[in-house]
Amino acid sequence: MALSEYDITYVSRHAIKGSALADHLAYHPLAESQPLSHEFPNEHIMLIEDKPQFEDEWMMWFDEASNILGNRIGVILASPTDQYFPFAAKLGFDCTNNMAEYEACTMWLAMALEHQVKRLQVYEDSTLVIYQLRGEWETRDIKLIPYHDYVKEMIEAFDAISFHHVPCEENQMADALATLPAMIRHLSLEAAKADQEPWYLDIKRYLEKGEYPEGALENSKRTLRRLAAGYLLSGKAERIIEEVHEGTFGTHASGHTLARKILRAGYCWTKLESNCHQHVRKCLKCQIHANRINVAPSTLHNLTSPWPFSM
Repeated sequence: MALSEYDITYVSRHAIKGSALADHLAYHPLAESQPLSHEFPNEHIMLIEDKPQFEDEWMMWFDEASNILGNRIGVILASPTDQYFPFAAKLGFDCTNNMAEYEACTMWLAMALEHQVKRLQVYEDSTLVIYQLRGEWETRDIKLIPYHDYVKEMIEAFDAISFHHVPCEENQMADALATLPAMIRHLSLEAAKADQEPWYLDIKRYLEKGEYPEGALENSKRTLRRLAAGYLLSGKAERIIEEVHEGTFGTHASGHTLARKILRAGYCWTKLESNCHQHVRKCLKCQIHANRINVAPSTLHNLTSPWPFSM
């Protein structure tokens, strides 16, 4: 309010130029010298070394997860052409975390050899496993010594292989794959015991005695009657042939036509057509009323040479 009598206009401040800032620091020097340090503590954490990448070099990330539900492993194999091959599995035996790490490593080293991989970079978030595979730490655990020796034998099959430690936050994909098998619940199914009876036992019993299975519902009985309508007992095939050939609507057809009529009626067996031909040949009425064919039983041979006494 004291300055209201003056004609004052407020203007927004512009950016300070570099020369003005330098002049200000020159007029206000520091009492004590504080040299700048060009070395940053823990810089190796965020440091990425620029290494040459070979055209045929593959990369692999693996991880494990263990809890009361079991031990799971997850592995990702990446090709030089950016093709990723994820894999997740659940171990069927109890083991420690480090044993599960070695299981994941050995499993995919074997698969990398099957893909004829010669150069490989392995990344894992387990410090113990990585430094043991590098040879910087000694393997003292009795349970891990067989795994370590087996991995060393597999390493000799590669032209070049290197092991790198990565933080857990950079190994999220492999960790997710390792956790995924825990969500899978195996169903406990009991296999039904197969009896020694043939599948057509109920149909045969119905055709012979007209009996239904014990405890059969009305719908099951109807289905059984429909199935039994297309089957015959042994020795009943001749009756079907006689009924179709000489029955009420029988026309004493030939063997081929008779077989087709029986097929259209819904019956079939292996020797259907041959049985029909044999029945037609034995039919008395077919022999009596058949057309009289005046054909010589043997082929006639014409003589092309003239008669010896012809003029």
